[in-house]
Amino acid sequence: MIEASDFLLIAPEILLFAGVLVTVVMAAFMGDKRAKTVNIAVLLFFALAGYAVFFPNRVSDFMGGMFPLFLFNEQFIEDAVSRFAKGFILIASSGIILLSWTYFKQINNQKAEYPVLIMLAVLGMFFMVSANDFIMLYAGLELQSLALYILAAFNRSSAKSSEAGLKYVILSAISSGVLLYGLSFIYGYFGTTNFAELYALVSQTQEMPMIAAVGMVFVLAALAFKISAVPFHMWAPDVYTGAPSPVTAFFATAPKFAAFILLVRLLFQPFDGLSQNWIQAIIFLSVASMVLGAFAGLAQSNIKRLLAYSSIANVGYLLIGVIAGGQYGLQAVLLYFGIYIINLLGIFAVLIALNKNDKPTDRIEDFSGLSKTNPYLAFCMMILLFSLAGIPPLAGFFAKYFVFFAAVKSGYTALAVIGVLSSVISAYYYLRIIRIMYFSEPMEGAALRSDFAVNAIAGFAAIAMIGFILMPELFSDLSLRVAADILIE
Repeated sequence: MIEASDFLLIAPEILLFAGVLVTVVMAAFMGDKRAKTVNIAVLLFFALAGYAVFFPNRVSDFMGGMFPLFLFNEQFIEDAVSRFAKGFILIASSGIILLSWTYFKQINNQKAEYPVLIMLAVLGMFFMVSANDFIMLYAGLELQSLALYILAAFNRSSAKSSEAGLKYVILSAISSGVLLYGLSFIYGYFGTTNFAELYALVSQTQEMPMIAAVGMVFVLAALAFKISAVPFHMWAPDVYTGAPSPVTAFFATAPKFAAFILLVRLLFQPFDGLSQNWIQAIIFLSVASMVLGAFAGLAQSNIKRLLAYSSIANVGYLLIGVIAGGQYGLQAVLLYFGIYIINLLGIFAVLIALNKNDKPTDRIEDFSGLSKTNPYLAFCMMILLFSLAGIPPLAGFFAKYFVFFAAVKSGYTALAVIGVLSSVISAYYYLRIIRIMYFSEPMEGAALRSDFAVNAIAGFAAIAMIGFILMPELFSDLSLRVAADILIE
């Protein structure tokens, strides 16, 4: 039976759903000429949802302070993990909305429905990170994916954008089918879709039955596609390159974070007793992602394609934390992703400001001489690239340090060594961009159209990467407490 307390606890989701209904009506009646008003309305609903996420005291008072809480017949979970994930999803999505306004204003293609699609995807992600049942998992995943299909092909006048949308629709539909196929095997054997019940049944299983193992492999393959881990990465370079730049930034941050949280929940809750079965597969995904991401990025001339391979390599580093497991391994994953999201937002802010002959550009060579045309954005970009490369004492260094330390502590020293070597190789293509910005002359026709949003996001991200060293304990302790909620005692 659904109680009033259930609705109080899903206040963020209710606010986002109400926001979708309100803003889609606004977009329909106000039209593209009032797109800015719709953007502001979406940001307002994000702020309200953020308040509901970050200030749950009213909920704990109402329920007697008992967390985690299970809602709707234990299909939905409210805990520290979901709140942490929802917070970063809102931060990333709000930044994307601000950057999108700058980008679409440049190409004179402002559409009122664009921020509504972003909010719809965020609503799906909220259900994904709070899923405690395969049915809720699939509903959230598909709600997010439906919005992403449209966003990938949003720039209808661009053949590349249409191609990106088509490729993502086809491959994502296949991955969804694979996911459902795997879930049917698991449900067919264990007779439940609930995570807690599945964990109890798996714990009693002496030997992994073949049908359940096949189902788990299919589920992991589908989620590996969502996080673009090798060999399920084939969509990422083309979709990142063809989609509009702010959409690429969105793909690389919030949806990937939500999918990773979902993967971690599955591995350390219902599938925790089967770690001996999935650990080797995750090791392969990690090593393959790090190696391919590091080497494939060396040959790229398009920065969005380069960032796609960088993203694949970073998925490999994140999977090291998953392999290490335990509270410290998962702490490293959460800390790494939080830093990575802010880092990428700053990089895409600079990219969106760059244009050539009054058109957006994504060629690395067009960053030539940026230090001379805009020293502020060049400095921000340099800091962010150094952080992404893992140069101390920036935040990106600590992110990788926590991951590699967790691996060594858990006995996966060889994996940590491969990660360090891959990081050194990938540092070349980050340093190459810095060299072009500071030691090359500006390209003819290259210019910048930065505004307050671009400057503010790039500056905030750079300051965050530098300032992390001043209070690392604050963020590491927070991620450690959140990681404890994932593990079943």
